[in-house]
Amino acid sequence: MQINLQSIATTRNARTEAVDDNWGGVITEITLAEYVPTVAFDNIEDFSHLEIIFYFDKTEDREMVYAGRPRGNPAYPVMGIFCQRKKDRPNKIGLCTVELLEHNGRTIKVKGLDAIDGTPILDIKPVFKEFLPKGAIRQPEWVSDLMKEYW
Repeated sequence: MQINLQSIATTRNARTEAVDDNWGGVITEITLAEYVPTVAFDNIEDFSHLEIIFYFDKTEDREMVYAGRPRGNPAYPVMGIFCQRKKDRPNKIGLCTVELLEHNGRTIKVKGLDAIDGTPILDIKPVFKEFLPKGAIRQPEWVSDLMKEYW
């Protein structure tokens, strides 16, 4: 099935390359596309955190690798693509939970978005604590090692 999406906003920040680490201090402005009315952001400041769904538009089109070692690290096990959060994905869709810092008209400012300057935003959702996972989160040990410098 073919699905057509249109970006609803665009990012502006100092990151111009998709490198894997040091995203924690990145401050990003997200500005609505011209066709999206300003009211789409009405009362967004009532939320501390947002989920940003975005499109990895700068990743190269190449044959999809559906399994591999995260970051090519031989110390990590071979994992399926749906067990990783890398940018080379079947549909090039990214998802990140961010802190909302500011809202000003058609623009919001967020912290902790791992998307480079000019990235198209597909959707924005508020974080409801009722949607957060119940109970303990389980993950392999290698994830903590991989993520130690990410934020």
